[in-house]
Amino acid sequence: MTFDLSKIIRPKIYNLEPYRCARDDFKEGILLDANENPHGPTMKVDEEHSGLNRYPDPHQIEFKTKITSLRNAQSDYKDENLESLTAENVCLGVGSDESIDALIRSCCQPGRDKILIMPPTYGMYSVCTEINDVETVKVPLIVEDNSFQMNLPAVLEALRNDPSIKLVFITSPGNPVGSLVNPKSIEELTSQWPSGIVVVDEAYIDFATSGGSMSPLVNKHPNLAVLQTLSKSFGLAGIRLGMTFASKPLARVLNAMKAPYNISSLASQIALKAMEPENIEIMKMTVDDVSQQRIRVLNELTSLKQTADTQIGGLDANFIMIRILGADGKPCNKTAKALYHKLASESKIVVRFRGTEYGCEGCLRITIGTSEENDFLIKEFAATLANLQK
Repeated sequence: MTFDLSKIIRPKIYNLEPYRCARDDFKEGILLDANENPHGPTMKVDEEHSGLNRYPDPHQIEFKTKITSLRNAQSDYKDENLESLTAENVCLGVGSDESIDALIRSCCQPGRDKILIMPPTYGMYSVCTEINDVETVKVPLIVEDNSFQMNLPAVLEALRNDPSIKLVFITSPGNPVGSLVNPKSIEELTSQWPSGIVVVDEAYIDFATSGGSMSPLVNKHPNLAVLQTLSKSFGLAGIRLGMTFASKPLARVLNAMKAPYNISSLASQIALKAMEPENIEIMKMTVDDVSQQRIRVLNELTSLKQTADTQIGGLDANFIMIRILGADGKPCNKTAKALYHKLASESKIVVRFRGTEYGCEGCLRITIGTSEENDFLIKEFAATLANLQK
């Protein structure tokens, strides 16, 4: 059996023609085609933003070309037969969340089809399935050895037993556990399961200690899609720009169904600046700083009494997971939750309680801050935990 995209995408969406406007053909001259305000913005803006009375570019080819060039250059996949990524491999969304929703809407019939997720994982997959009336099948990650890797045999068995599953979502590096999922296992999954699409969510990929983005492999595996965002390593969460890398046929479908002007002119301008060589170097420097601080914070916090002496999950994201122990030396949600609340209310340090996630009992997820923020975190964490132990 070979992969056939037309059998995966809902028929009306597969045959959907993208919204077109006169601006697709003519971009210069007296523009009287889109019912825009010809007088410009009604508020005073600087020269750089004087064109805000015009609709943004619906295709964003310049940005797509730059981000694919970056991922091609960084790729660990140097197969001479592997076709390089181009702008035709990309669909942009308002953050990764729009991309997740688009994939579910395009592939899953409401009330009939399903997706498969691997807890503990990102919560928006389940939120989107609820909104779209799609069922979620859960095959947990391997937690017993603290690897938080995909249980490939169990995933394949679930897929063989349930042909209504159309999408598999894998967070790599994982959220909330920070572990990079073995890329070879993901490739094996795409090879053995041609009946749906494997979606790899790489929001944190630039922080991974080894391995690079799988995005170039979408031209090798047509049933692979890779999600990324400018929110994390590029520090641009506020512009809400996410990317789906996919085979050209799948990218065509996703671009046909998106809102025509979903990426604002302001977001586009900032995203293009982020792709300038000097700003990419700054991104790399901040990633290096986070990586160094990550080890420091981990070592300091795991040396404390009533925390586990090893990290939970991996060190491939811009956060760590710490397990809090009770007086009996076992993982304790009660203590972890009390620590979470006291840090937020008394020390004004907000971390994330993750103790109710599968395999994460007693866990706090802590984003790596600046050196100064981490100094304060370490001091307050130790003092607050000591007070809870009295």
